[in-house]
Amino acid sequence: MRKTLPLLALLALAGILVSGCANPERKFGRGMGNMFDIVRGGEFRRTMEQSYLYDGPDFAYTTGFFRGINRTFARTGIGIYEVVTAPFPNPGHGYDPICTSYLTPAPVYPDNYAPNIVEDSMFVTDSNLGFGGGDVLPMVPGSRFRIFDTQ
Repeated sequence: MRKTLPLLALLALAGILVSGCANPERKFGRGMGNMFDIVRGGEFRRTMEQSYLYDGPDFAYTTGFFRGINRTFARTGIGIYEVVTAPFPNPGHGYDPICTSYLTPAPVYPDNYAPNIVEDSMFVTDSNLGFGGGDVLPMVPGSRFRIFDTQ
């Protein structure tokens, strides 16, 4: 009996902190998306692309490279912060995104490539032809496999 009471109290506290509210779920999901940008590389690719378009090719390989690394680490750090603090509101912001003047809250992609949803039986029933295409691994650039888009 002595060991079950602290366990039940801990489970009750965890249940109170993580259940029933849409705002902590949204903050946690946004944090997960931002935290894995270092793996996805969307911010890095977009920054290099935008540096090339606005500043020229000389700046894309120098300034754009380091600016992309800087923005990727910033987005990853904000993602880690939002995942860790998901049950608690941000001081002065509530559950809204932070640092929105520097980074957008949603994940970014380069303008020349935006992945599509994976076509499987969960999202596309493929009732038209019996097979479908789509992105095999949407986070990997160049993984497009599209025979017929049914969406």
